Amino acid sequence: MRFKELIVYYLTWRLLLFIILLIAISVVPLQVNFLGGGRVNYLLYPYLWSWANFDGEHFLAIARDGYKPLTYFFFPLYPVLIRSLANLFGSAFVGYAFSGLIISNLSFFIGLIGLIRLVRLDYSDNIVRTTLLLILLFPTSFYFGSLYSESLFFALSVWTFYFARREQWLFVGTLGGLAAITRLVGIALFPALLAELYVLQKNKKIKSGNLYLVKSLCAILLIPMTLLMYMFYIKTNTGDALDFLHNVAIYGQQRSSNLILLPQVFYRYIFKILPNINYSYFPVVFTTWLEFLTAVIFSLLVVFGLLAAVGKLNKVRIRLSYAVYLLVAFLIPTLSGSFSSLPRYVVILFPAFIILSLYLSKQSVIVRGSVYLLLFICLGIATSLFVRGYWIS
Repeated sequence: MRFKELIVYYLTWRLLLFIILLIAISVVPLQVNFLGGGRVNYLLYPYLWSWANFDGEHFLAIARDGYKPLTYFFFPLYPVLIRSLANLFGSAFVGYAFSGLIISNLSFFIGLIGLIRLVRLDYSDNIVRTTLLLILLFPTSFYFGSLYSESLFFALSVWTFYFARREQWLFVGTLGGLAAITRLVGIALFPALLAELYVLQKNKKIKSGNLYLVKSLCAILLIPMTLLMYMFYIKTNTGDALDFLHNVAIYGQQRSSNLILLPQVFYRYIFKILPNINYSYFPVVFTTWLEFLTAVIFSLLVVFGLLAAVGKLNKVRIRLSYAVYLLVAFLIPTLSGSFSSLPRYVVILFPAFIILSLYLSKQSVIVRGSVYLLLFICLGIATSLFVRGYWIS
């Protein structure tokens, strides 16, 4: 897959999102509670502020004013970058919004470049292209172009794996450490990279014995170390190093500060949440079922990934490090006791899309086309609701 083709894919995706926004402004009623930049700014410039709804407001506030109590849930690298770039635009609030969107969209494009290079190491161009399409068409891919940290984390995590495959451990530690202070799920890179190092050693691809092993382990250890540094900063300011976990419940009524196991969450959705939602209110119906179905599908992809990694699936192979990353990064957000936001959290899990593309590559054109069409319809609905102020993920 050539660079020019990637540009076409990316620009087409970005254009489709803009067209969806235009249509949504005309046909979807406005929900005014969590609009990016506030109601006045949104009504004046909806083409800008639509992409800063919900969490985007928190990132902007942190970038402009610094951390306040109960905001440490939003990890620091993204708002720090926003603040740094915003200095070029002056002190106006709109400058922060422009900065955030520039960082998000540029990060996503850089991440896609890394994804293509990474997938190409093991698979054909057909798998590369299918993986790319699945990510672009996923119902919550619009978050990559919004004022959210998903795109930055996506780029950092993909390139971390790419440099691990190339055994360039200094870059691995640097980018992995930055990922760990972009999103909590960045800690999933730590066991995944240990698995990658184990496979390299087992296959006798380690270059220079014990010294090389020590250097690579030190680089990988930068990932938990940067998270510990952030936790130390939080403790200095709040007295509680785990403040970002202990106050997670304020960001959703379904979430709990206590650890809840995955089977318990499924039980809650099947027997308590799904039977009791207001089926006359479409946004809630769409969002709740999107959460549940995402959990089901990605649970299956995790299982398939683990089986493929240990050679238990015929003609389907995926690296052990990818499977470990997929497992840990999928489970972390579910431990809060809810699938709320899960459709957004999983969009950065590139191994799942590789597995799905391997499956689709064996299907007929009709099946593949049907999957793409269904994803695009859901993307259109989700984007339309989000840009008009409705909670999606």
